[in-house]
This record gives sequence, C-alpha cells and structure tokens, in this order.
Amino acid sequence: MKPYFSMLARYNQWANDRLYRMAAALPDEAYRRNVGAYFGSLNGTLNHLLTADRIWMHRLTRTGDQPGHLGAILFADLAQLRAAREAEDRRIIDYVESLQDADIEATWEYRTLNGTPFSQPLGDILAHLFNHQTHHRGQVSTLLHQAGKDVGVTDLLMLIPNVDEA
Repeated sequence: MKPYFSMLARYNQWANDRLYRMAAALPDEAYRRNVGAYFGSLNGTLNHLLTADRIWMHRLTRTGDQPGHLGAILFADLAQLRAAREAEDRRIIDYVESLQDADIEATWEYRTLNGTPFSQPLGDILAHLFNHQTHHRGQVSTLLHQAGKDVGVTDLLMLIPNVDEA
C-alpha cells in the first residue's frame, strides 16, 4: 500500500503546482471574485484545501496548525498561500514516506473539529485525504477554465511514465 500512497502524495504535489501556476497568472480580482463555488472563489477553495490538509495532518501527526473551521482563509495573499501549500505538500510526502505498510493497515484514532471521536484504518484516512484534494482540485480547475486559464490535463497517469518511455 505504501507505494500507492507515495504515488498519490507526489501526484498531489504535482497537480497543486499546476493549479497554483495558473492561479498566479490571473488578475487579483478574478482570483478573489466570488463565483458561487462552494467556498466562493479560487482563493476560498485553495484555502479550503490547505485548511483540510492541515486539519488531517494535525490528526495524523499531532503536530502543526489545526484551523478551527473548514472555510478558514489562512492566507489572503496568493504568494503566501502558495508557499504554505508547497510546504504542506512536502510535509504530506514526508509523512507518507515515514510510514510502513503495517502503519497504513493500523487503526487510527482522532477527533473531528467538534470533538467527535473516530477510529478508522489509516489507509482509509489517507485515501480520503487524497480523494478530497482531487475533488476540490477539479473545482479549482473548472474555476480557472471559467476565468480563461487552461490547466491542461491533470490526470494521475500524466505523472506516471509511459512503460514504453521508461
């Protein structure tokens, strides 16, 4: 299982980099405009992704920031948000690399933001973490497209070398 989650962690970093490069090419007004997305704007959606990752990484490592709600705007400035995103992506990669298969199969206990206790296999939690990111990156990709920026193909298979090319 570890190679699978390691691949997803690298994919996460790669896909986020593509989206942030496109977001940085937008005028600030377009980046901040509330377009009716679940988290309002590109800024809101990108902040939500970082917020959720920090919440999960705090649950998994018991260290780092844990924002108090899912709609938190951690960084209004895109450059600061991007730097924090890059650091969090590195943290996720390092965390996954520190795991053994036995860790991934083990049950993990944590509490939600409202204090509700949960107990789930770590592999299921990691699957949720990466699936959640993919879900919201799809929203970001759509918002960027609507703002006139083509992100291009961000499919997982774009990161994995073609067998014939390897």
